[in-house]
Amino acid sequence: MLSIIITAFKEPKSIGKAIESIINQNIQEKYELIISAPDKETLKIAEEYSKKNKNIRVFKDPGKGKVFAINKILPRLKGEIILLTDGDVFISENSVQDLIKPFENKGVGAVTGRVMSINPRNNMLGYWSHLLCEAAHRMRLNRFKKNQFLECSGYLWAFRNNFLKEIPRDTAEDTIVPLLFYLKGYKISYIPYAEVYVKFPQTFRDFINQKIRTAKAHETLSRYVSIKDFPRMKSIKNEIFESHYLFLFPKNIREIFWTLLLFPVRLYIWFAVFFKRYIKKEYKVDNWKRIDSTK
Repeated sequence: MLSIIITAFKEPKSIGKAIESIINQNIQEKYELIISAPDKETLKIAEEYSKKNKNIRVFKDPGKGKVFAINKILPRLKGEIILLTDGDVFISENSVQDLIKPFENKGVGAVTGRVMSINPRNNMLGYWSHLLCEAAHRMRLNRFKKNQFLECSGYLWAFRNNFLKEIPRDTAEDTIVPLLFYLKGYKISYIPYAEVYVKFPQTFRDFINQKIRTAKAHETLSRYVSIKDFPRMKSIKNEIFESHYLFLFPKNIREIFWTLLLFPVRLYIWFAVFFKRYIKKEYKVDNWKRIDSTK
């Protein structure tokens, strides 16, 4: 059996599309779909779907954060495989079946799909979203082909049930879970044709805050694994040495200029993470924080 979780926070306008992108697929496995949200507006929409589809269950999130909600749901799941996605994204046709197929190999512990931006490419932030999605795709694909560790994307990923009792709340869940599988000898798979469509920040401030929050979540991984055993995928070193191909991504002079502008911005983000982590002693906190320009 397959357990699918959609976590959402104040997503009444997008939760329906997220649900339909799953239930309209030809899922060959028996499955349960759990919609988790703390707010009444999103839960109301989810409950309407649950009345029409017996596979759907609604869970009222206590509102203490995404990982907190997932940990509350984990003991209630019936599936051997857990697939997670968000209420403000939607997934491609057949992506559920594509994502769970690698688990036929008992040596696979976690699987992730490919993130695709739905932002227009004709402005700087939209272009950056496409560029960074392409960079993440290439890094994952390269590591997958070499049978190396790769981080999953929290927008669309899956892992074997009954491996963890709970997920640590103070770090990146889509990194620590596959990492723990990897260190136990499991493979992490990447399925690039299982796509998840995401709207990224449309203001510079939201862009910076989202990237800092994501990067900061990786700074506490050493609490759970030895640094020498931690094959980091997201780091300033990797961005420097694995970003050369990004210069082939622009299609015109304007996009070349935007590409060049991204490098000092990324450097600022890593400096901000260093300052918050080592000077201000700030760490990742599991809570819901809405980024309005992604809605």
